[in-house]
Amino acid sequence: MVTNHRNEITSSAEARFFLSPEKPLHRQYEALRAFFVEGGQSHAVARRFSYSPGAFRVLCHQFRHDREKRDSFFQDVRHGPQSAPSRDRVRTLAVAMRKKNLSVYDIQRELAAAGHRISINALSVLMREEGFARLPRRRDDERPATVKPEAAAVANVEALDLSPRSFRTRVGGLFLFVPLMREINLTRVLGKVDLPGSGMIPAEQAIRSLLALKLISKERKSHVMDLVFDEGMALFAGLNVVPKRSYLAAYSSRVAHQTNLELMGAWFEEVQRAGLKRGSSIDLDFHTVPANTGEEPLEKHYVSSRSRSQKGILVFLARDATERVLCYSNAGLTKSEQAGEILRFVEFWKAHTGRLPQELVFDSQLTTYRHLDELNRRGILFMTLRRRSRKMLGEIWSRATSAWRRITLPSMTRTFRTPRVLDERIRLREYEGDLRQVTVTDLGHEDPTILLTNNLGIKCTSLVTRYAQRMLIENGISDAIQFFHLDALSSMVGMKVDFDLQITLMAASLYRLMAGKIGREYERAQAKKIFRNLLDVTATVVVTDDQVIATLDKRAHNPYLVASGLTETPTPMPWFGNKKLVVRFA
Repeated sequence: MVTNHRNEITSSAEARFFLSPEKPLHRQYEALRAFFVEGGQSHAVARRFSYSPGAFRVLCHQFRHDREKRDSFFQDVRHGPQSAPSRDRVRTLAVAMRKKNLSVYDIQRELAAAGHRISINALSVLMREEGFARLPRRRDDERPATVKPEAAAVANVEALDLSPRSFRTRVGGLFLFVPLMREINLTRVLGKVDLPGSGMIPAEQAIRSLLALKLISKERKSHVMDLVFDEGMALFAGLNVVPKRSYLAAYSSRVAHQTNLELMGAWFEEVQRAGLKRGSSIDLDFHTVPANTGEEPLEKHYVSSRSRSQKGILVFLARDATERVLCYSNAGLTKSEQAGEILRFVEFWKAHTGRLPQELVFDSQLTTYRHLDELNRRGILFMTLRRRSRKMLGEIWSRATSAWRRITLPSMTRTFRTPRVLDERIRLREYEGDLRQVTVTDLGHEDPTILLTNNLGIKCTSLVTRYAQRMLIENGISDAIQFFHLDALSSMVGMKVDFDLQITLMAASLYRLMAGKIGREYERAQAKKIFRNLLDVTATVVVTDDQVIATLDKRAHNPYLVASGLTETPTPMPWFGNKKLVVRFA
């Protein structure tokens, strides 16, 4: 009877809890109890509770000599920190301040003044522990008196101050664009375009403000807040103060795509009338403005700066190779529209110059053979690359040595001046007639370069040299990215990028006109160099009854500006009470 009762107890779940402990602390307790109370042998107890003999002897030694070890079996274990000294130290003060309707930021500031440092997160936890909800948004007059940003006046053309005064400005270089734009009738340009404006900020003043930010290389429209108290910036825009960030950032949202194209066309004609020449050869390329978003419905395009495809806004750019200035752009293109954009550019050029472009130079992936055939039928010369296939490379390398000839390129600075060329006529599907294919090796590349053109009369030397110059469009795009901040998107909306591109084209053409006025030293300089050396200058402005006298501070490169003739005669300023601008040098 007794034996059966013991077997019954041993087999029960309750008994197994004590006899076969699973938790480490419980197993230690039962093993030590079996050794010290029941008098079991050390090695037998170790084997019974799955300890090695040495580990069990260490456990027994710790139990004999460490009182904390004995107490830990019955201690109530609580995980995590058991106190919050930083919160507890200021709890009473913080609660009293919250009852005065102070926010956690106000409380943090008050506590810091009293010598108590605590984070915003700790204060938020403290408020929740004390049962306080978040404060509703307060009006300015409900907030405690602290140091606050000074509020600038609201932009309003009717509040424009024409009274005599003097002031300092950080953007003195902007005044050099005033005589430069003497021949550009901005009012006439904007009269052809339905741009948004109001009684407080007319369209011309809005465009002047946006154009000024581009001319001084401000990366984002939000950076205008650095200049809201700069009277020089406001004077250039024709307002009492320059419009704030929210207005400028939202302005492009109100401009339709067709309006952007009309603005580009009107400006294109106006700067040509003002003296910006038009060359005979145009470089064409695509650029992807990367968009770091997963929400916008944008297609993936190749981003050369990152060597990968990602979501972005595809931009078509045309650069006058002779005058080295961007002259056309179109943003927000889809992959289905990509190949046909070259023909839309041709129509734009013909509509605003009265003739077709003489020569177009572009990369292999810009358009298709069918569109090349259309260019040829219209009598437009083109140069492009042909994509290399494994079969094509095999045929090229199998050609006899006698089929090749060596030419000498005129540039004395080239490392590879004597490449070999294979000049032949070919036919391609979707293209009627013969195409000229020139294969070039020994240019420093492992694979040959394959040029396609419908210009059958150009010499191989001139053809290779001209296509090598096409790489300069990369410099033009680089200038648009680095100085005019083409990639600095304030929005993923393609229409806003489109309008920003038009302002970029306007600024780029003004810098090219400026370079032409300065002379040979800066004739081919990029905008960032012109601005850094010549136009990034402070000035003192004195407004009189009939004049605005801008005295530019001393700069090492000021003699170039003196020699340009831009400051020789006063320039009327119709947007500023028709006063005349006089630019002087300290």
